[in-house]
Amino acid sequence: MEATKKPELLVVTGMSGAGRSTVGNALEDQGWYVIDNLPPQLLGPISDLFSLSKAALPRIAVIIDVRGGEFFNDLQVHLTQLRQREINVRLLFLEANDSALVKRFESVRRPHPLQADGTVLDGIAKERKELLGLRESADLVFDTSDSNVHQLTNRVAEAFDANSRSLKVNVMSFGFKYGLPADADLVADARFIPNPHWREELRAKTGNDSEVSEYVLSQPGVEEFLKHYAAGLKHVLAGYRKENKRFATIAIGCTGGKHRSVAIANQIAKILADEDDVKISVQHRDLGRE
Repeated sequence: MEATKKPELLVVTGMSGAGRSTVGNALEDQGWYVIDNLPPQLLGPISDLFSLSKAALPRIAVIIDVRGGEFFNDLQVHLTQLRQREINVRLLFLEANDSALVKRFESVRRPHPLQADGTVLDGIAKERKELLGLRESADLVFDTSDSNVHQLTNRVAEAFDANSRSLKVNVMSFGFKYGLPADADLVADARFIPNPHWREELRAKTGNDSEVSEYVLSQPGVEEFLKHYAAGLKHVLAGYRKENKRFATIAIGCTGGKHRSVAIANQIAKILADEDDVKISVQHRDLGRE
């Protein structure tokens, strides 16, 4: 079977309340054949069935989660078996922080599937522990903590657009004091640059303002950092394309995510935009939080 003819299978899993239904709906809009709550034991037979289709091979998305009870525990084993066959299988893991998950369960007034006689937080903690191995082996992680339905739908569209084979790269700025982005593939630290916060005329501005950007980019060592980091990224992105990885998040952090990381993220995005078959988007996660 030619590489371009391989069945494409996306397994969607992750934390309960992290947006699996939204992702499933968005994938259907992208032309995927979506199956919800399938026992992992049926992944092989489903893939075989679609492989025998005389029509154009569909892209199959299967949503599997802890609702499957004891059947769910075998997911990792079946994923390993599928990856040894002529099937292009990827694992998308949906993540969210405890606070966001608790709010979502409270808003729908439903218990967490694993909380039993405990609290929602008890269920979340138990689920995180059970999913740790899957989280670490995922091909793609979406942190939906700060995403609404429309933002998550747009992100799915960017990552799984059937009409584009380009590598989608999200360059994200963030503030370390608000925590590392859970879905970052690569993280760089811009805190080696003098902080514009301590310049009174720059404090109220952001890295999107030309005065701040010029200040940050003109500091000693920044030009060399951008040159070498961008060169390294180009090798990484080439490897991602070779391994059929279509979505990557590059995170640039500073203390608050307002000045340095924003300016550096914008500049890195500008440099990478010249790469062939790479589609760049920019996200400033913590801009406006201070």
